[in-house]
Amino acid sequence: MELELRHLRVVCAIEDAGSLTRAASALRMSQPALSAQLRRIETMLGGALFDRLHTGVVATGFGELVLARARSILPGVDGLLADTARAARRRAAPDRVRVGSVGAPLLGHLVLAVRESLPGAEVTARCRNSPVPLLDDLAAERLEAAVLGDNPGRELTCDRAVELRPLVTEPVFALLPSSHPLAAREEVGLNRLIEEDWAVPRSDGDRTREYWSAAFALTGRQPHAPYEAEGRQLVELVRSGLAVSLCQATFTEVPGTAVRPLSGNPLWYRHVLAWHREGPLAPYGDEIVRRVGEGYLSTCAASPAYARWRAHHPTSARLTG
Repeated sequence: MELELRHLRVVCAIEDAGSLTRAASALRMSQPALSAQLRRIETMLGGALFDRLHTGVVATGFGELVLARARSILPGVDGLLADTARAARRRAAPDRVRVGSVGAPLLGHLVLAVRESLPGAEVTARCRNSPVPLLDDLAAERLEAAVLGDNPGRELTCDRAVELRPLVTEPVFALLPSSHPLAAREEVGLNRLIEEDWAVPRSDGDRTREYWSAAFALTGRQPHAPYEAEGRQLVELVRSGLAVSLCQATFTEVPGTAVRPLSGNPLWYRHVLAWHREGPLAPYGDEIVRRVGEGYLSTCAASPAYARWRAHHPTSARLTG
């Protein structure tokens, strides 16, 4: 009989439990079977590891030596096993790739890029209002990649296991009812827009509202915002003529709405791609960024207001990925 890692784990489990009975329960063994295994381990090592007392077991001096060595060895072995398991998963083509996204126009392009890189994998997606839970999911390997976003001075921070790749920083535009007098203008001043009733997103950990408020403060006022909404509900409030809001430059106008640049470009939004550094998409990161970047440019061309803005600002909002 040769010493194996499982023997060291048994010895540590007995020490942690403080009795053979509790250790047997934790190891899902019978107490007699554990006692017999401990005797074999002690014979193999050449001495008693524990004194058996009526209250439980206590490590002998010899046992303390063995335990000290075992506890120094096992974490390294466990780390090795975890690293090799991750490396094996990275080499193997996964059956399923899970991606996430905030409200941005890049999710479809990301899914298509993943399919090109891993054609045999099923791609699933989930959307959140905030990038924070998506970053947590990436770090915990509950997602393989995600579309995120942030604002200047409030950039995302994340676990070292997550790769963040900025794609482009674009201006934030005004979202107006198409019947609003300001919709007839080529661009809208924030100081004029702030006089209206607003629909704003929830404050959900991504600091967007905080960023907006900092820009509003430069006008000397904060808007009256009776409506708090996201996505379709926010658009409906604007389309009904009840409020104005802000949107990404790539937002596609729907009937009843108008998208206009803000004069002087006081607000900006950064699109960011992210993936786990040791996940299955890591080897394809550069290619995915390239493909999603190409998709972003096609989205820009489909947004008339943003296409006009880009034509007048050719050195701004360039791809950085």
